Amino acid sequence: MGGRQGWYGTGAVVAVLLAWLAMAWPLQAAAPASGRDYLLVGGATDEPTPHRACTPQMLSGPRQQVEVPAPAEGWSGQPQALDVFNVFSGEVRVQHGDREICGDMHDARTRDSRFRAGIGLVAVPPAGSHAPFLVSWQTPLKARWVPTLRLGAPSPVQQNDTARLLVRAACIAVAIALALSSLMAFLTTRDRSFLVYIAGTTVLVLWQAILGGLSGYPEPWLPVGEHGAKWLLSLTAASQALVLPALWRLNGGDRVLPRSRPVQLAVLWAGLGLAVLVPWLRWDHLAWVAQGLQVSYLLGCGLALLVGVWARARGDRWAQAGLAALAPMLVLIIADACGAEWLMEYRVEALQLAVTWLLMMAAYALNQRLGRLRQQRDELRHLAETDGLTGLPNRRAGLQQLARHLERVDRERGPLVIGFLDIDLFKDINDRHGHAVGDQVLVAVARALRTAVRSQDEVVRMGGEEFLLLMPGMPREAASARLDRLRQRITEACQALQVPGLEVTASIGLAQWRPGEDDLAALLRRADHAMSAAMSAGRNRVFDGEVPVPFAPA
Repeated sequence: MGGRQGWYGTGAVVAVLLAWLAMAWPLQAAAPASGRDYLLVGGATDEPTPHRACTPQMLSGPRQQVEVPAPAEGWSGQPQALDVFNVFSGEVRVQHGDREICGDMHDARTRDSRFRAGIGLVAVPPAGSHAPFLVSWQTPLKARWVPTLRLGAPSPVQQNDTARLLVRAACIAVAIALALSSLMAFLTTRDRSFLVYIAGTTVLVLWQAILGGLSGYPEPWLPVGEHGAKWLLSLTAASQALVLPALWRLNGGDRVLPRSRPVQLAVLWAGLGLAVLVPWLRWDHLAWVAQGLQVSYLLGCGLALLVGVWARARGDRWAQAGLAALAPMLVLIIADACGAEWLMEYRVEALQLAVTWLLMMAAYALNQRLGRLRQQRDELRHLAETDGLTGLPNRRAGLQQLARHLERVDRERGPLVIGFLDIDLFKDINDRHGHAVGDQVLVAVARALRTAVRSQDEVVRMGGEEFLLLMPGMPREAASARLDRLRQRITEACQALQVPGLEVTASIGLAQWRPGEDDLAALLRRADHAMSAAMSAGRNRVFDGEVPVPFAPA
């Protein structure tokens, strides 16, 4: 009845919807109105276009300047765009003629809004003019970490600028998604390794935001200000403190050299201590810190590569994830040593992509570890719930299955019949033929029961020579006939063992669940009493516990 009423209700709803759609709704002739036909947000403003003039304070300190000359024949008279990337700290000044702009990578409000990843200027030099673009920036802390200047027509230059922003933002988005996924995994498993991964990912997200200037886009959300170099070095030290031990472990260092854990902890705490110390250092000391971090990074990657190759040669297949995580970093190290121009141009994007790949490989390794833990847990559970001789569920698992069946039949109001089976005179079988034959009998009985029941039925070894059969959804009369056929199958299966003088029979007691009257213990007790009645009546038979017992069970 419930299903038929549901169909009637669904049909009524569909009919009402079709009637509503078929109505001739009058067209609105009025003018479009905000909030009804379109949505207008924001409002008029008298705020000027963001532009910041350069001041002597902005241009103080060690700086470098370059001229971008006009072509030999002079400028064409068409608009020219100049975009400056890869300046990690301080003000960038771009000038052409009387046009000048100063911008900070960590505050997008100070930059031309047509450029999102760099600091750019669009000018229209007079045709034939040779006036150069002048660009200056704060002297970098590390050699070869030089700015990239892209000159060209405004459209392709701006498209390149937007593509850089998308790559930088995508890397951060992937890292945040991985951190959220690990948070869900921690809440599920309570494995603290996921918390460590989340902490490391958070540090690397902040590092990427400082490195790519997204800390100031669209407005500053990190208090970087004029201390961009210190922020970058501090987060670089913290990142290396977490990344280098992670690379070592991913490449099998813990398995190859189990006593390396104190060294890993020393690297971790040294890096974190340096990260805390950096904000207090003077400017002339920051270059030393930058060089030291580069040396420790190269050394850490080299050691991780050696131990990864060693572990893989020893057959450690888990080291493959570590070698894969290390591969992009090795490419960048080689490219930097060779002075590759593509790396100088796309250093920020290359570093972010390498770090994102590392986070993905670390997440893969964590998931592999979680999979191994689940597999071990499932194996332990299987061992705890399975009878080692017959492979059937043991008493503990069988009672759990019975409890689940009882909950289901209470909801669905269907029948549930159980059969309690005992191998007749099993002690005599062991005494006459030995325990090895007794074990063969138990295995043969289990196999006969398992192959003869339905897929939804359950066979459980309760202990010793006793078995429990769960037959949900089967009427009591059919269950009684089925148990009688099983009794005959047991005798036939044991005859196939071809042991001289061996004859095996079984006594089975049947009981049916009584909704509202029974509990699990009462149901089992009735089945056990019925089995005892079958044994008292001469064994090798099925006794229905739902009928009165004509004699007292033995």
